[in-house]
Amino acid sequence: MDKIKDFFTEQDRFARHIGIELIKVEAGKAWAKLDIQPCHMNGAKTVHGGAIFTLADFAFAVASNSHGSLAMGINTSTNFINPATSGTLFAAAEEISLNNKLGTYQVRVTDQNDRLIALFQGTAYRKTDSIIPK
Repeated sequence: MDKIKDFFTEQDRFARHIGIELIKVEAGKAWAKLDIQPCHMNGAKTVHGGAIFTLADFAFAVASNSHGSLAMGINTSTNFINPATSGTLFAAAEEISLNNKLGTYQVRVTDQNDRLIALFQGTAYRKTDSIIPK
């Protein structure tokens, strides 16, 4: 799992650019966080849906690639439940189903008080290529 964590920490430049930190990786699972900054806010003074989606999508990407095979998202949906305005957001991704070609994942995004902010579901297509270059 360390190689997967190192890969995403080093290679996902967009996640790093907006401040996402990968906390932990297990087979089929990933945890990440985002400390809310002024640049994450929208005009309504809440965290922009794009920032919340990016956090969830990043956790989904790590979880779906955690088995070592290159996995690419082919479908996602996000339900925004509550607004976030400050503090830290956490994303917890969990594998729901897995076969040779597809993996399905659910991601819960919560705030520092464990209040549900968003629910994300994603399906990934699994290729035969390795995520870690040899």
